Amino acid sequence: MTNQNDTTGSSENGDIPCPAQPARPAFHEGPDEHQVTLRTPAELADALPYLLGYRPEDSIVLAALREREGRGRFGGRARLGIPPDADDWVGAAAQLVHGLVTGGERRGARPEQIVAYLCQEPARGETGRDVMERLRPLAQRLRVECGALDIPVVEALCISAGRFWSYCCDESACCPSDGLPMGLPGTSVLAAAATYAGIQVRGSLSDLHARLLPREGAVAVEQSAALDAAATTLVSRILDDAGRADVAAETLAAAERAMRRLAGAPPVSGVPAEDLRDDQLLAHDEAATLILGLQDRTTRDRAAAWMEGDEAGPALRLWRALARRCVGAYGEHAAAPLTLAGWVAWSTGDELEAREALAMALGADRDYLFARLLHQACNEGLDPESIRSCLRAERAGRGSADADAPDGVRQSAASVAPEHAAPAAVPQSGSRRRKRPHGTPGGVRRRTREQDAGPAAKIGRPRTPVGTDRPGATRSGRTRARTTGPHTAGGQGPRLKGTHGGDCGTEGGGERA
Repeated sequence: MTNQNDTTGSSENGDIPCPAQPARPAFHEGPDEHQVTLRTPAELADALPYLLGYRPEDSIVLAALREREGRGRFGGRARLGIPPDADDWVGAAAQLVHGLVTGGERRGARPEQIVAYLCQEPARGETGRDVMERLRPLAQRLRVECGALDIPVVEALCISAGRFWSYCCDESACCPSDGLPMGLPGTSVLAAAATYAGIQVRGSLSDLHARLLPREGAVAVEQSAALDAAATTLVSRILDDAGRADVAAETLAAAERAMRRLAGAPPVSGVPAEDLRDDQLLAHDEAATLILGLQDRTTRDRAAAWMEGDEAGPALRLWRALARRCVGAYGEHAAAPLTLAGWVAWSTGDELEAREALAMALGADRDYLFARLLHQACNEGLDPESIRSCLRAERAGRGSADADAPDGVRQSAASVAPEHAAPAAVPQSGSRRRKRPHGTPGGVRRRTREQDAGPAAKIGRPRTPVGTDRPGATRSGRTRARTTGPHTAGGQGPRLKGTHGGDCGTEGGGERA
C-alpha cells in the first residue's frame, strides 16, 4: 500500500459561517463562487468527495477549518491510507495531523478546527458497524494528536458500506448505532453547486491509479522482452558522452512522433477505452526506446517542456502510456514517465492526478529528486509558473535549430530553498525494490542522481496572497461549503445539528495527549 500526504494548498474550498449567522440552508451564487451551508454529519459525509475531487478508499482524511472574515472555511486537506496493522496507527495519525498543520502554517493559515473522516469498506464477514468499531481507536488517536496541538476535532466520521457513523455524537436520535445511509451520489445541494461550478468527482483513487499502473499478462511479457532488447544497444550509448547526445535527440524525436500520432487518434468513449486506444498506438519497441531514453536527466528535462497548450494533452497521454509499459523488473524506470505525467497534470491545473502520479513515482524510486521536489511543491500549493518560465526560457534559448541539443536545465537540488528541499510525506511501499536486469541504464541514473532536481529547482513561492486563488487554476468558479450552528459550551467550535434535530456536539475541543 502506498501512503501519501495529500495536503492541498488552497484555503478557498469552503467556508463555515460564524455562529451569529442564521442556521438555515443557504445557497449563494455570485460571479466567482457558490456557497452551500452544511449543518449535519450527513451533509459533511456527502461533502467529502467534493472536498477531494474523488471518492477516497481505505483512507484517513483530515479537512482543516479556519475562520476568515467572520466565517469559518475549509482549508487544506490531507489523506493517508489506513495502515493494515493497528500498531502503526499512532505514527500514521501523528504524521497526518502534523503534516496538515505544518503545511497550513507555512501558508500562513494554521487550522483552527478539523473534520476527520475514516473511509474503509468491510472485509469478508464484517459489517459497516464492525468497521466503525474497529477503527474507533484510530479516530480517538486523531483527536488526541489534534488536541495536543490545541486544534479541536469538531466532527469525526466513519464511512463504510454505504453508511456513516459519528464518533463525536452518542445521541441515538440523530446518530443511531446502526449508522445512517449515505445519500445517493449527485442528489445533494452541494452536488448541484459543484456541478454548476464545473467541479467533478472523478471516481476512486483505484480508478486513477489504473491509468498509471504497469500492464500485466501477455502484454507485459512482450514489453519486457522489448525493454531487454533495447537496453542492450541503448545503455552503452547513453553512458558514452558522445553517444548520449544522439540518444537524447532520437528519444525526443520519437516522443514527438508518438505525440502527433496520439493527438490525431479518433476519440473514444470512456477512460479505459481511451487508455487502450493509446496503448495500441504505441509499439513495444518504440515504448522501450522512449522509457530507456528518458532515464537520462537532461532528456527528461527537455521533454518536460511539453507542458502547456496543444502539446500538454498528447504529452500527458504519452507519459501515462509509458508508465503502463514499465513492467516487471523495469518497474523503477516508471519514475521518469510518472514524474513527467505528474508535472504536466500540475502545470495544467489537475492537482489530483499530479499528486497521485508523483506519489507513484516516489513509490517506484524514493530517491527520484525531481519527483520529491514536485510532490512537495504541489502539496504546498506553490506556483508551477516558476518552473514553466524556466522551461520556456531554456527552450527559447536553444532555438529551433538545436532544439534537441542535450544541455537541459542544469539546476541542482542545492539551489532549492531549504523549505523546499525537505521531501513531503514520501509514499511508503511495502514491496522490496526489484533488481535491475543486467544491462539496464542504472548507471546513468546513479551518475545523475545528485543533480536530478532538474527544473524543479526553480520552484518559487506563490505570488498571490493567502486566501486567493492559486495561480494556474483552471476552474472558473468555486463551491464553498460551510457548517453552522451554536458553539459548544466550551466555545471550541460549531455544534453540528443532527439529522433529527438533536445536537451532535464536540467534546471540549479535542483531547490532549
